[in-house]
Amino acid sequence: MSRRSYASSMHERRSSRFRVSDEELMNFVLRVALLSYQMQPKPAEAAHVEPEREKDYSSRIHGALSSSLFSIGDLFRDGQKGVRFPKDLIKVLEQKLQDIAMGKDAAYSDQLIRRTMAVFYGQVKDETFRRQMKENRKIEELILMFATNATNVLKKEPSLQGDGWKMELNNHIAQFVRLLRDCLRHVSHVPPELTARLEMYTAKLAPAQPAYSDSGYDSASTSHRDSVGSSKRISMQVNDMPLVLTAARLFKLPAHIIQKEIEDMATYCTEKAALNDLKTCLKNINAGAPFPFRREDFDSDAAYQYWRTLETSHLSQLMVVMVQFNPELAKSTPSEALPPSHAANGRPGSLYSTYSSSRPDSYYAGTSTQRHASVSSRHSIMSPSDPDAVPGALEGDEEIQVGFNFTFIPPNPRKYYKRLLEYCITADLEAMLSPAVGDDDEVSLGILSPPHIELINECALRWRIGQPYRVACFLDIVRQFYERNEVPLECVPEALANITRVVNEIELEKWPIQDVDYLAQIYGGLFSTFLSHLYHSLDGLPHIKPSEVAPYLSILETVRESGLLERYDVDVAARMSDIQSQVREVSARYYGQKMQELQAAPGVNRALPLLLMTDEIEKNAKLLDKRFPEPILGHLDIVSLMLEVQIPHFLMDLDDSKKRLFEDSMNGPTPDVPIQDIFALYRRTKTLLGMYKAFCPNGEIQFDLGGFFEPYVRQWLVNTDNKTAQWVQAAIAADKFQAEGEEGHSSSIIDLFDSLRSPIQFLQDLEWIDEYQEARFFTSLSKTISKAINQYCATIEELFMSEMFPRPTEYLQPQKSSAWLEKAKQLADRGEKKVEAFTFQPESCVKLNNIEAARRLLDNMYAQMEADKKMEVLEHSAPPVPEKVDRGDRFLFTVKVAIAEGLVPLDSSPSSRLDTFVTLSDEQGNRLAKTRTIYETLNPRWDESFDLSVDKPLWIMISVRDRALVGKHDTVGRAYLCLDPKRFGDFLTHDLWMDLDTQGRILLRISMEGEKDDLQFYFGRAFRSLKRAENDMVRVFIDKMSPFIRQCLSRTVLKTLVKSTQSGSIDYNKALGNVTALFGSLGTKDDVQIPLPHSDKPRIKPESLTDVEIEQAIVPLFDFFDANLSTLNTYLSETTKDMVMSRVWKEILNVIEGLLIPPLSDVQSDMKPLSDKEVDIVFKWLKFLRDYFYAGGEGPISLEALQNQKYRDVLSIRLYYDWHTDALMEECVRMMQHSLRVSPTVKKRAKSVYQQRNLGTIKNRKKEKQQEKEKEVSNGETILRILRMRPNTSDFIAQQLQALNSLAAERDAHAKETEKRKLQRPRQQPQIPPIPSIPPVPALPPKS
Repeated sequence: MSRRSYASSMHERRSSRFRVSDEELMNFVLRVALLSYQMQPKPAEAAHVEPEREKDYSSRIHGALSSSLFSIGDLFRDGQKGVRFPKDLIKVLEQKLQDIAMGKDAAYSDQLIRRTMAVFYGQVKDETFRRQMKENRKIEELILMFATNATNVLKKEPSLQGDGWKMELNNHIAQFVRLLRDCLRHVSHVPPELTARLEMYTAKLAPAQPAYSDSGYDSASTSHRDSVGSSKRISMQVNDMPLVLTAARLFKLPAHIIQKEIEDMATYCTEKAALNDLKTCLKNINAGAPFPFRREDFDSDAAYQYWRTLETSHLSQLMVVMVQFNPELAKSTPSEALPPSHAANGRPGSLYSTYSSSRPDSYYAGTSTQRHASVSSRHSIMSPSDPDAVPGALEGDEEIQVGFNFTFIPPNPRKYYKRLLEYCITADLEAMLSPAVGDDDEVSLGILSPPHIELINECALRWRIGQPYRVACFLDIVRQFYERNEVPLECVPEALANITRVVNEIELEKWPIQDVDYLAQIYGGLFSTFLSHLYHSLDGLPHIKPSEVAPYLSILETVRESGLLERYDVDVAARMSDIQSQVREVSARYYGQKMQELQAAPGVNRALPLLLMTDEIEKNAKLLDKRFPEPILGHLDIVSLMLEVQIPHFLMDLDDSKKRLFEDSMNGPTPDVPIQDIFALYRRTKTLLGMYKAFCPNGEIQFDLGGFFEPYVRQWLVNTDNKTAQWVQAAIAADKFQAEGEEGHSSSIIDLFDSLRSPIQFLQDLEWIDEYQEARFFTSLSKTISKAINQYCATIEELFMSEMFPRPTEYLQPQKSSAWLEKAKQLADRGEKKVEAFTFQPESCVKLNNIEAARRLLDNMYAQMEADKKMEVLEHSAPPVPEKVDRGDRFLFTVKVAIAEGLVPLDSSPSSRLDTFVTLSDEQGNRLAKTRTIYETLNPRWDESFDLSVDKPLWIMISVRDRALVGKHDTVGRAYLCLDPKRFGDFLTHDLWMDLDTQGRILLRISMEGEKDDLQFYFGRAFRSLKRAENDMVRVFIDKMSPFIRQCLSRTVLKTLVKSTQSGSIDYNKALGNVTALFGSLGTKDDVQIPLPHSDKPRIKPESLTDVEIEQAIVPLFDFFDANLSTLNTYLSETTKDMVMSRVWKEILNVIEGLLIPPLSDVQSDMKPLSDKEVDIVFKWLKFLRDYFYAGGEGPISLEALQNQKYRDVLSIRLYYDWHTDALMEECVRMMQHSLRVSPTVKKRAKSVYQQRNLGTIKNRKKEKQQEKEKEVSNGETILRILRMRPNTSDFIAQQLQALNSLAAERDAHAKETEKRKLQRPRQQPQIPPIPSIPPVPALPPKS
C-alpha cells in the first residue's frame, strides 16, 4: 500500500512466500482446536466426582446464600456501563421461553424452573415490556426483570421453607443467564463484551464448586485421588474435542486421520508452547518487530500507543489465565511478565472481554454470536490457588527470542485467517443448500454456523488477528461470494454493519494502515459493483420503485460516507456523471416512445397528444419525487435529470406544431382543436415550466409561453366580444321585469353580469405568465363589458320609454307623444287648462332598479378584475412608444345640451308654445344624439349629455325641432359646431352659447378628454352610460309629474285662490273634509325663520284665508302624490327611491321658485311680482309640501335633505322680494365683489370618465361638488332675477352678467396658462399641440 512503511512491506513480501495450502491450513487450525481442548480438560471418569459434590452440599448451600439476590444489585453496579443486546434477542428468547414452558426443552426440565420461565414468558409477550426493552436493550435490565418475576414465584412456593427460596432464586437466575447465552448463539452481530458480561455473571452467580487441577483430579479433596485417576486424566480422543471435530468436518477428514494428527501434534502443541507464543508477541512489541505490529504500521503515535496498550494488556491477561489454569507454567514465566491476577474478572483473552469500564474494547473482540468456553470458565475466573503465590513461583524466560518463532501462529496469519473464513463460509453455504436439510430443520440465522464461528474466533485469538482486519476480511469474502451469486444481497449490509460497529468502537484513525487500505480497496470494489447495479436498475425509469434500488443505495451510501473511496482513487464524480447520463438517455428514450404512441392514436385533435404528454410528465415527476425525495447518494436527483430532458423535448414538439395547432383551432365553428384544449395546454405547459424552474434551477430554457398562446387569447376575446350582444338580448328576452329580492331588480341584470363575470374568471384562472399581456387582455375585455353595458342601457331605456310614452292606437304611424299630453293639448286648444295625472307602472320602477343594481354589480366587477392593479402594470411595464409613429389617438367629447332661450313659435300666435327637442348630426346628416322633448315652453331646459368619439375634427349640426303629433317635425333653428381636439385640448369645460340661424340661442357645455385604451377608461364609460340612463329615466319620472305639479302650483291657481277669497265662494266644509292628519304638524320649530330688514314694515297677513283654505287649493297635488308615490315607494329600491324623491322635491322647489321670480337673463321679463298675499300663500304651500314629504320623520325624505341649499335659496327670495330697486342693486354689487374675492383662481377640468370608473370615485366627485357649491353660496343671482321684474334694470343686469363672464374668462386664461406650464415640463408622453383661442361668446339676441 502507498503509506505502508518500508519495513512493513518487507515483512509482507517475506510472508507472502508462504502460500496457504489446504494441508497447512488444516494443520494450524487443528493446533488451535487442540489447544482449546487442552485449556478446558474433561475428566475421563466423571461419575466418581458426583458423590463428593453431593457430600459437600451444605457448603454449596452456604455459598449460594452468600451470593443470592441480595448481591445481584452489587453485581450489576460493578462500575461497568450497560451493554445493549441485539434487537433479535427478544424474538429468540420468546421462542425459547415458550419451548421451556411447554416442556419441549430437556435441558430445562425442572418443574420449578419451567414455572418461573413460563411466568416470565407471559411478561415477554406484553407489548409494554417489548416496547420498553426495544428502547432500553440493556442486558442487566432484562436479568433484573426476570429476577423480580422469579422472586414472586419462589416466595409463593410452599416447598421452599425459610430462606430456601433465596438459594433457589440464585440458581434460577444462573439458569436464565445460561439461557441468554444459548439464545445469543442464534443471533447475529452480538457485541463481544455482551458475551463476556454474561460469562462473568455466570461465574459470580454459580455456587462454589471444587476446582479441578491440570492433572485431572479434584484439588479440593485428596481422599479420592485414586478414584479419579493419577496424573492428568485428559482424554486424547477426538470425539471429546468439539473444535477438533468441527475442524474435521470442515476439512472433510475421517476420524482416524484426525486422531492420528492430534496424537502427533500433542507432542509439540502444548500449553507451554502457547504461552511461549504469547511471550514472543510481547517481546516483538517491545522490540518493534514487524509482527504483530509496530509504529510504522500506524498513522500516528496516538494510534500506535492505543493499539500497543490494548495488545500488551490482552497478551498479559491471556498469560495470567494460562498460569492460573496450570501453575506449572509459572516456573518458566517471570513475575514481571504477568499483570496482577485480580484483573482477570472476565475472560481475559476472550473475543468478548471488556477489560475495565475506562479501557476500550480489544482489537481482538469477536464478531461471533457464541463460542465454546475454551478459555473462559469458572476455573479461569475463580482462581484455583492463591494468585499471590504465582509471581513468586515464576522463573525467567531468556530463551524466548524476538522474531517469528511460533507454534500456533502460521507464517502469514492474515492469509491463513482469510482462507479459513472462506472454508467456513463455503461449508455453511453447502450445508444450507444441501438437499439433506429439511424444511423443518434448524439452520443458522447467519451466514456462519455457531461451530464455525467458535473455531474462527479461537484461531483469530491465537493468531493475533485484530478486529479491524477480521471485519474487513469478512466483508471482502462476502463481496466475492456475492459477485459470484453464491450469497444473497442481504449478506452485504450485514457485513457492512460489522464494519460500522467496529468503527464505532475503534476509530478509523486508530486502525493499522494496511487494514485501512484493505478496507478502502474493498469499498472501491463494492462501490463499482453496486453502482453498476444501480446503473442498470435505472433502465426501468420512470416506473422504478425505491424497493428495487434501496439495497444498492444503502450500500453505496455507506461506502460513500466512509470517505475511503479517495484512498482507492475512485473518481466518484465521474462515476456519478455516468449514472446521470444514463438517466438522461432513459428519460429521452421513454419520452420519444410515449410521444410516438400518443401521436399514433386516431383522432384529429392535435392538441390531445400534447396534453396527455404533459400529464404523463407531471405524473411521473410527482411519483418519482415522492419515491425519491432526496438526491440519490447526494448527487443523483432523478426527477431533475428526467425533467431536464423531457420538458425541453416537449417544448420543441409544441413549437413544431405551432402552425398546425393555430390552423386547426380556427377552421370553422367546430374546429378540430377546441379552444378549451388550447387553454388547457397553456396551463399544463406553464406547470411544466414551473417544475423545470423548481427542479432545474441552473438550467436555461428559451420558450416564449405568452407569445405562443397570446393569439389564442386574442381570438377568444374577439369571440367573447361577438357574443355579448347575444348575452344582452337573451337576458332581456327572458326577463319579465318583476322585482326579485329586497333590492327590487329583475333577472336580466343578474343574468347579464353572470355572463360577463365568466370571461373575467376564465382569464384569472389562466394565471397568465406575463403581467403586461394579462393587463392588455383585461383591457380588451373591459371594452367588451362597456359595450355590453351600453347596449343594455339603450335597450332598457327603449323599453322604459315605450312604457312611459305609450303609442296611441288611433294613429296609424308611430307617435312619440303620450296620450295624456295629447289629450291635454286638445283640451288646451279648447281653452281647458287641465292636465291629467300619469299613473306609473311597477315594470318601469323595476327597470330603473336594474340600472341602479348594474352600477353596484359593475363596481364589484371592477374590484374582481383588480383594475387599479392592472393599470399600474400598464403604466410601469408598457413598452416605449416608437417615435414618429401616428398612433391614431381618439378623443371623447362630452356635449351637454343645457338650455335654449328666445325661441320663436312658428305660427304668429303670441300665446303659442313649442314642444322642442334637440338633435345632433354629423356632416353627412347621420343623427348622433337626440334629447327628450320639453313641452309648452319657449325657454326649454334639457340638461342632457352625450359622448361623441372622434379621431379628427368633426362638424356637428345642432337642430332645435318642434315635435308634431302628425307628420314631420318642424325645425325651429340650427347651429353648427366643430369638435376639434386642438381647440378643446385644455380638457376644461367650455360653455358655448350658439346663435340659431333663425332667432334665439342654445347653450352647449363642451368638454373633451383623451380616449384611452385602458381599463379605467372603459369602466368609466360603462359607469357613465349607467348614470346617464339612470338620470334620463329619473328625468322622465319627473317629467311625468312636472306638468301636474306646475298646474297645481301655478299663478292661475294662486290668483283663483285669492279671487275666491274675495268673493267668498270657497266651500269650507269640503276643504275641511279633505284635510289630512298631516296638517297637525304645521308651524313646528323646524321652520326656517328669515328676518326682515328693519327698514321694512311688517307684512300684514290677510285674515280672510286660513291655512286650511290655502292647503285646500293644492289638495289635488297631494292626491296625485298619494296615488303615485305609493307605487314608487313599493317598487323602487331604497337607493333609487331616495334619488327619485329628491328629484321630485327639487322639481317642486324649481316650480315654487318659478312662481316667484323669472330665470336669469339680461332681457326685461314680462313676469310681474306677486302680491304680499300671494307670496305668503306660495310659502305656505312650500311649508305644507315640506311637511308632507317629511311626515314627522316617517316620510320618504329626511328633513336635512328637504331643507337643502336650494330650499334655503328659495326662502331667501322672501327676504329680498319687497326691497327697493336701488337697495337690491347695491346689495347685488356688494355680493359680486365678495364673490370676486373668494372665488377660486383655478378652474378645474371637466368631469372625466376616469372620475366615474367605480362607485368610490363617483362618490368622491359628488362630495367635492357638494362642497364647492356650499363655498359658492351667493344671493347675487337671486337679486338679479328679482330685478328682471323691475323696470329700467336691463343695463344693470347686462353689466353684472358681463362681469361674471369676465371673471369666467380670467379663470379660463389662468387654467390654460397652468396647463401650458405643465405641458412644457419634460414628460415621456407626447405633448398636446397648442390650443387656439376660444371664439368670443356669441352676441345676445335683440331684446324683445
